[in-house]
Amino acid sequence: MALGPYDPFRQLSKFRKEIDSWFQEMPLSLGRDQFFGGVRIDVYETANEVVASCDLPGIVSKDDITIKIDRNVLHIAGTVKRFNDIQDEQIHRQERFVGSFQRSVTLPCAVSQDDIKAVYKNGVLEVRMPKSQDSTSNRIEVEFD
Repeated sequence: MALGPYDPFRQLSKFRKEIDSWFQEMPLSLGRDQFFGGVRIDVYETANEVVASCDLPGIVSKDDITIKIDRNVLHIAGTVKRFNDIQDEQIHRQERFVGSFQRSVTLPCAVSQDDIKAVYKNGVLEVRMPKSQDSTSNRIEVEFD
């Protein structure tokens, strides 16, 4: 066994590699709240309506999405399901979100419960809500077209 000069940083280098590999496994768990728990949504208004548009990748059926409006707050919730039979012990890396999500945003003005249109197509949900002159809105459950 050959002895070499003492390198006090050798242990730190090994420790750094362990920490780096740990963080390579962590980005999804740190970013889940930013990506899916905090669904990104655009809200804008035209002369006659308020439009909310958000990306919801991974949802196959519109039955997995719930849309409600309560006191000028839009609530969007849903579930992304895993479709193939993969056991947790078989997964080596999981970056695609699986599970429930929800997001609530305040609308810029009151909306009417009549003629609200929700369309989910190609991973994008678009909710079109006609503006209302009445500043008090009731609870509204939105149905898909």
